[in-house]
Amino acid sequence: MANSDPLDSFRRVLAGAARAIAHDVEVEVAFGGESSGAALGKVARVVSPGISLEPRLVAEARGAADAVALRVRHSDAELHGRRSPADSDARAVFDALEGARVEALGSRSLAGVRDNLDGLAEARVRGDAITRARTAEEVPLATAIGLLARQRLTGAEAPVAARTGLALVRSWIEGKAGAELDALALTIDDQAAFATLARRLLEDLDLADAEEPASEEPEEGGEDEQGEDDGADEPDSAGDEGGDAGGELEMRGEDRREESDDRESDVEQEEEGDENASGEEGDDNGQPRSSRRNWADAPVTDYKPFTTRFDEQIEADGLCDEEELTRLRAMLDLQMASLQGVVTRLANRLQRRLMAQQARSWDFDQEEGMLDAARLARVIVSPAHSLSYKIERETEFRDTVVSLLIDNSGSMRGRPISIAATSADILARTLERCGVATEVLGFTTRAWKGGQSREAWLAEGRPPTPGRLNDLRHIIYKRADEPYRHARRGLGLMMREGLLKENIDGEALLWAHNRLIARREERRILMVISDGAPVDDSTASANGGSYLDAHLRQVIGWIENRSSIELAAIGIGHDVTRYYSRAVTIMDAEQLGGALVDQLAGLFDLR
Repeated sequence: MANSDPLDSFRRVLAGAARAIAHDVEVEVAFGGESSGAALGKVARVVSPGISLEPRLVAEARGAADAVALRVRHSDAELHGRRSPADSDARAVFDALEGARVEALGSRSLAGVRDNLDGLAEARVRGDAITRARTAEEVPLATAIGLLARQRLTGAEAPVAARTGLALVRSWIEGKAGAELDALALTIDDQAAFATLARRLLEDLDLADAEEPASEEPEEGGEDEQGEDDGADEPDSAGDEGGDAGGELEMRGEDRREESDDRESDVEQEEEGDENASGEEGDDNGQPRSSRRNWADAPVTDYKPFTTRFDEQIEADGLCDEEELTRLRAMLDLQMASLQGVVTRLANRLQRRLMAQQARSWDFDQEEGMLDAARLARVIVSPAHSLSYKIERETEFRDTVVSLLIDNSGSMRGRPISIAATSADILARTLERCGVATEVLGFTTRAWKGGQSREAWLAEGRPPTPGRLNDLRHIIYKRADEPYRHARRGLGLMMREGLLKENIDGEALLWAHNRLIARREERRILMVISDGAPVDDSTASANGGSYLDAHLRQVIGWIENRSSIELAAIGIGHDVTRYYSRAVTIMDAEQLGGALVDQLAGLFDLR
């Protein structure tokens, strides 16, 4: 117990300082696995520095707590929500700009807070894709624009780790939106004016449509448009401007998601979705499936990790050097050489299936449209015939993204993982030719039989029912927007000895699901390749043998019944139909390529 006193004292002091900065006695601090400066209500979730109070983690915790306190003090959450764009990418940039504003307000008046936030900025970019970007397309815009706004508002340079990546997009951003970036400091004390400027910046970067002008009429209520009446019950802390803009943004967001011709119908559907999502109408057990991007990102469950501090999300080239990655890719190419005939047949078969759904079709003998040249001969032979026209039918093939989640557990070693890597390579190439975005992900753990998470549990005296006791390793082999030629070498990492360890499927499924739900495509498909049930000895021994299994079932049921993601699975040597409703089991790894194509082609069938 004595060892935990310094940590508990630090948490109390941190919470006290956060309340003082926020001017709000309800602000709390909770230790978690990362310090992002994000808050759940008035609870700041910050990194735990451990019982040794590691100085670097202490500094990150202080910065994260200060960031949350400043947001509570200086940012109106309702106003921010109304002015936020519907598109996920644009919203991320909008959030980054608002974060830069509130942190600049604290930095300019409190030197200690400024130092803490500088340390937080270093921690934020440490695991960000901007540090690994090699081209402008690989730089996350939200991170880049947030750093540029921070520099404009506080004068602080970007962290060293982010400067190379930032340089790839700086001239493009400043060329299109430099005037708005320069003007941000003029509105730093006025959130509504700052939000308007931020929306103009998004418009200049083609991330969002122009915001509808605010109504100048007085707030007399009751006799205006129906849309204003509908919003009369909602609190309005920023006047008509925020409410009108928010309604227009909901309208545009629904148009993008549903691509409907009936704008008013879309707004009604969006409002119904909002009511269901907030629990104001309908029962708790009957919530319908939704395509909303801001949907809840986890099912209700008793499952928990003991700590997420040691978890890892990493791209393939971060796990080994370029020379080894080249060698592993050569090994995969050697495996594929023996299957070249099969590979070609599968690729052609899938491509024909997909392209057939995108083929143009026509309605002939129409009164108007495009002139049908094939029927001009009959007009010449018999002038009494009128000219014939044709109209192209709209294809039902929708904008689609596919995510392939591959079990990288030790039981996949050998032929199964080789075939899985080969199939991922086939799919990535073929779907790219068909214009379908494809993401390839893998999941395993960083250690056998528990890692640093288990050691931390032992150090705290083995508290009962600790939850997951191993360190996750989630691998991004290919991002959805990344061309195949860039990711080709990374797919070879699956051939690496020592990579494959234990598998915690439930959290991996949620991770892949949440990456998909943030995508802008209308149709999102998640395919899982696994060879059986989740296995982690440390977690099972401390929580019971069915702990991981039960969580996986809860996650699958939630995705299949409540999410807009389409889920399918392929089991290698084990029956996965007891978990997934849309699944196939193969007993020979050689069948994987064909089963993968069959499952995917079936999902693309018109319904």
